[in-house]
Amino acid sequence: MSATLPGGPQGIGLGWRREIDLTVERMPGVDFVEVVAEDLHPTALPESLTTLRSRGVPVLPHAVSLSLGGAESLRTDRVEHLAAVADALDAPLASDHVAFVRAGGLESGHLLPVPRTREALDVLVDNVRAAQAILGVPLALENIAALLAWPDAELTEGAFLAELCDRTGAWLLLDVANLHAGAVNLGQDAASVLDELPLERVVYVHAAGGVTRDGVYHDTHAHPLGEPVLDVLAELCARRRPRAVLLERDDRYPPDGELASELAALRRVHDRVGAGR
Repeated sequence: MSATLPGGPQGIGLGWRREIDLTVERMPGVDFVEVVAEDLHPTALPESLTTLRSRGVPVLPHAVSLSLGGAESLRTDRVEHLAAVADALDAPLASDHVAFVRAGGLESGHLLPVPRTREALDVLVDNVRAAQAILGVPLALENIAALLAWPDAELTEGAFLAELCDRTGAWLLLDVANLHAGAVNLGQDAASVLDELPLERVVYVHAAGGVTRDGVYHDTHAHPLGEPVLDVLAELCARRRPRAVLLERDDRYPPDGELASELAALRRVHDRVGAGR
């Protein structure tokens, strides 16, 4: 599918969290920020986000609870909340995950992987289309970090995501740390996944730190950014350099200088590989 990217971020970004709101606001070299949509009320935005927006810094809403891959009916109220937050932020796009978070009326509290079957893909496509009909901005979908894979997969991860984009017109928010998680936990080859993805549909990229315990990689967003994740980013940039890369951090927040060093590492890879091409 040919694609003309929608309006969106460029450069290097940082995830905004209330615990580090002033850090994000004051950090030099932050070209855009991303916020968890469920953490905001669209009529009462935090002052630091208002300050960032007044400077012309794009602020993008990122949802975690739409459960687009779930077999239950889509919670339209949650999509409407995401739409309202996107409108309040004047955001050029919004995003959520290729995942489900509830079943049988229970909320998991975690992003759970969708079986890579034709049946599951049909459900996901229907839910994505329903969400797109409510949102007033383009929707980007993120690959998640899985600890396990469902049996009887009919498609590879790359082929699954490619067909999802083709059938819905959705965009990709590509998480390179989650590709690394798939390599460690599921034995997937990150380079092969990249080769199957429609990279022209990547609106921006996530990167985050994690930790390996007993041979399992945990995408914690609470540890320093590691070289293996930077290597996957370099693999991506060598194929098609994304417009923007964002650093996520959700816990055990380090000193500002350490966050600045991780942002600089992302910028070095993004600039170096791009310039090399």
